Amino acid sequence: MTARRLRLIEPEETMTSETPLKIAIATNDMEHLDAHFGSAKKFALYEVTPQTARMVEVLEFGDVTDQQGEHNSVDDRITPKVEALSGCALLFVLAIGGPSAAKVVRAGIHPIKRREPEPIADVIAQTQEMLAGSPPPFLRKVLGKPKSDFAEDYAEEITE
Repeated sequence: MTARRLRLIEPEETMTSETPLKIAIATNDMEHLDAHFGSAKKFALYEVTPQTARMVEVLEFGDVTDQQGEHNSVDDRITPKVEALSGCALLFVLAIGGPSAAKVVRAGIHPIKRREPEPIADVIAQTQEMLAGSPPPFLRKVLGKPKSDFAEDYAEEITE
């Protein structure tokens, strides 16, 4: 199984000078985060900064697992998805099984499960809010923030 890729090409000046965070959102309708990792027909890939966001690519998979995680055939359907998501820092899904999550994490992608479907625009806004504020440690590592930043934040929390 290979992914069909739709890449959007826009002038780079639409983004700020800040390095964007690349995120993937599991979707079946291109409007909502509404899919489990294995059964997602599509992944919408965005580059996000605290002020901007733009869709850069859509990955589409024709042969997926069902919602219970059962494969439609004996072929591995997970590895090609993980490989196609290379370069993403975060992966938003409704659910992901343990073996799939392990493959995603080994690929350097942090999976984030949501309980209910939600608009992609909301996921992007929440990511921007996280980037603009004080990102969690796992995200700081992805963003290449020095460890001294962590110590300063913990020192602020202790003194407050």
